[in-house]
Amino acid sequence: MKKRLQLLFLSLMLTLGLSACGGSASDSASSSPEAKYETVTEEYYDAEMGFTNGTGSVEVTEEASGSQTTVQTQRKLIKTVDMSVETKEYDNLLAAVENKVNTLGGYIENMETYNGSAYSGYRSSRNASMTLRIPQESLDAFLEEISTISNVVRHSENVEDVTLQYVDLSSHKDVLLAEQDRLLELIAEATTIEDIITLESRLSDIRYQIESMESQLRTYDNKVTYSTVYLYIDEVQELTPIVEETVWQRISGGFVESLEDIGYDITEAFIWFVVNIPYLLIWAVVIIVVVLVLKKIKKRTIRIKEQEATQIKENEGQGKNE
Repeated sequence: MKKRLQLLFLSLMLTLGLSACGGSASDSASSSPEAKYETVTEEYYDAEMGFTNGTGSVEVTEEASGSQTTVQTQRKLIKTVDMSVETKEYDNLLAAVENKVNTLGGYIENMETYNGSAYSGYRSSRNASMTLRIPQESLDAFLEEISTISNVVRHSENVEDVTLQYVDLSSHKDVLLAEQDRLLELIAEATTIEDIITLESRLSDIRYQIESMESQLRTYDNKVTYSTVYLYIDEVQELTPIVEETVWQRISGGFVESLEDIGYDITEAFIWFVVNIPYLLIWAVVIIVVVLVLKKIKKRTIRIKEQEATQIKENEGQGKNE
């Protein structure tokens, strides 16, 4: 009986000892930096999935209802305007556009000008292609000013709403920032080289993603703050009528335009003649010299033929006398 009690006591002690060892092992594993990191990462990504639903729209909670209202009142709209205008006063319009852009606090992102060329035809006119960045709150004032000082031929506007993309990107960045802070804490607590290497590798990935998202957010902010205006300016002799003309107006206008074209052609022909007088004189001298030489050669040929004919007659006369 005593032996049975001793064996039972030893078995109980052994069982308790094994349970204690297993509990300590599991506690040590769960307290390791890698285990903490995995748990924290799961919590972070669970939180991240709560920011958006399957359609990409912003989820609203009772605690975040105030911030959600702020997002709706401050929509992220990217405005783009494509505009073609014409003018008789090219230099004045170009200077006015540059001055207006600077006055409104915008800037010229790109500008190409063409000053015309006599080698491409006398009808070649000047034009300019500009990419302008105008503060969004001043866009309407700028477009109204351009419409006043020029004749608008074509005008189109496009508005892109990037509010959802912006909110999702900001939310994802906040999640990554929180994860970055926790990783720094775990690195400070890490005791082995393997743990430090693992955590720092993940930290590098997190920082790269954060920098990429911040760059995208800055790009969005710039496009939202400054609207883009593609402006094309063309110099013309006559402005395009804004109101559609009647049949008789088109006939009379076409007749007058034909007369103007004839007068323009005569003027251009006279200008061409005056400009090319030196070449014409040179060609005239060359032609005269060639004509004189040909005449001289022709006379000489005729004289030789006459002499040959005379010689033949004399020879025939001598033959008859003999």
